[in-house]
Amino acid sequence: MKNEEIGEVFASFEEERALECTELKSKTEKLAGLLRQAARASSDLYERPTRRIIDDTEQVLDKALSLAIKCRANGLMKRVFTIIPAAAFRKMSSQLENSIGDVSWLLRVSAPADARDDGYLGLPPIAANEPILCFIWEQIAILYTGSLEGRSDAAASLVSLARDNDRYGKLIIEEGGVGPLLKLIKDGQAEGQENAARAIGLLGRDPESVEHMIHAGVCSVFAKILKDGPMKVQAMVAWAVSELAANYPKCQDLFAQNNIIRLLVSHLAFETVQEHIKYTVAVNKTTSIHAIVVASNNSNTNNGSKANGGDDKQNQNQIAHPLGNRSPSQMYNVVTNTIALKTGSKPLQQINNSANQNNQVKNNNGNTKQNHQQNLSLSGTSIKGRELEDPATKANMKAMAARALLHLAKGNSPICRSITESRALLCFAVLLEKGPEDVKYTSAMALMEITAVAEKDPELRRSAFKPSSPACKAVVDQLLNIIEKEESELLIPCIKAIGNLARTFRATETRMIGPLVTLLDEREAEVSREASIALTKFAATINYLHLDHCKAIINAGGTKHLIQLVYFGEQIVQTSALVLLCYIALHVPDSEELAQAEVLTVLEWATKQSYVTQDEAIETLLQEAKSRLELYQSRGSRGFH
Repeated sequence: MKNEEIGEVFASFEEERALECTELKSKTEKLAGLLRQAARASSDLYERPTRRIIDDTEQVLDKALSLAIKCRANGLMKRVFTIIPAAAFRKMSSQLENSIGDVSWLLRVSAPADARDDGYLGLPPIAANEPILCFIWEQIAILYTGSLEGRSDAAASLVSLARDNDRYGKLIIEEGGVGPLLKLIKDGQAEGQENAARAIGLLGRDPESVEHMIHAGVCSVFAKILKDGPMKVQAMVAWAVSELAANYPKCQDLFAQNNIIRLLVSHLAFETVQEHIKYTVAVNKTTSIHAIVVASNNSNTNNGSKANGGDDKQNQNQIAHPLGNRSPSQMYNVVTNTIALKTGSKPLQQINNSANQNNQVKNNNGNTKQNHQQNLSLSGTSIKGRELEDPATKANMKAMAARALLHLAKGNSPICRSITESRALLCFAVLLEKGPEDVKYTSAMALMEITAVAEKDPELRRSAFKPSSPACKAVVDQLLNIIEKEESELLIPCIKAIGNLARTFRATETRMIGPLVTLLDEREAEVSREASIALTKFAATINYLHLDHCKAIINAGGTKHLIQLVYFGEQIVQTSALVLLCYIALHVPDSEELAQAEVLTVLEWATKQSYVTQDEAIETLLQEAKSRLELYQSRGSRGFH
């Protein structure tokens, strides 16, 4: 009887095991079918999730095979002692079901746009513990295979992720998102291009990420868009360039090698000054090929002016004002005459006379149109349709171009040289005078960075900011104008730019000293600090004209302001004010005004302050200035009294 009961138990056990094995077999066959589909579509599968899903599926199938081998054990005793818990079958069934879900999702997400609806693809089991990874996979897959509209939406989704979290940005890069984003920038529609460019800018938050993008070809893609793309996309690309250059300065030269500098300057010059031409030829020689060509053309035009009415000259020299048709301002005249000097053309008055003659003498030979087209081709940038853009788009383009140039120029002498050899300085001068507020700010920041490099590079300083240069004069005029008006947002970069140029000014040119001295009495500590630092660059021993500049600071009333700042200023101002006062005392120790203001007493007091004793350089300068002042004032004490 017991044998019969045991037999029934074994029969029931065998039947239950057979059912479980049948279920596993069914799911394994279904999974095998999906894997065969994946193998046929292997060239179209999105690599990153494919690798993980196939690896996990392989492990599941290995476990299923081990379980099946145990189920096929031969002999009664072997089957009795081969214990397979029911939970093992349930677990294996669940794992097979998950693998089926993963491979099914992989096939759906990798399907071409016309073979897949654009609805929600669901969450694959493999990403259950990290759902954001699945979402990133899905969006990148759409970038590869989706419609143009879907790809644009996917790029916008990646923008949201990259903006919200640095880790998500890292995941987007690791999961292969850079390549399809760059492809969308090249080949997509305007909205998709703009979204993709924004995503690239947001992803480049650290040197490693930017380097990855450089290897992926971001430089050539950006150059193509800056040359031929829609202006809104070009503005976004310029912003992305500024982000990448700011976060990884080593990429500056790579952007320059791809003509990014030339293209950005061209956008800056559009409707600001005449389109930049010098970049189309070698810029390292004193006399460019273009200058020779222009000189030759001018000679030919003079010989044949009666025949063609001077149309060519008018087109070569007339410059569109950045704010439309207005009467020429002083800055407009400076720009026009500067370009005339560079190209060997006529100055403004002669241009106006030539324009009047053109109104009287015209022919139908199409010379004007032909010459205009020639100038456009020389610019090296496609400008077709740019004049039709709305003013806000044009202003944003200039702001982003200036922003990109300031980050590309930062600390880089060759790039600063390329910028200053173009008409960018004239552009910055015009935009500081007439541009919208954001354009003014980015222009001021760009000038601050360029002049900071010039301060440390004598060759650049002599070539780009020589006193006789009309472009340099125009820039200085606008910087001083802003300093005199004390425009708060622009004030600090303009103060720094003037200070950086301290070694370029002649002894007779002291017009910048007065406005800077006035700012020493500014209520904002940061402004007073920057003004004293800028004046220190005029008064420091390294400046060849330090004696003249120190006297100018005294004559402008700087002594009393500095004493106030040393005694009562905030700590960030005290040090810079003391350093400037020390240089003045060091170089003009026999000044009666210093004696009457009791500067020696101020220096005596300063020697006992902790912020002085903690800085060896300041302490040394203070002691030297104090000793020199004591020597000269003791000699002249009778005269003073």
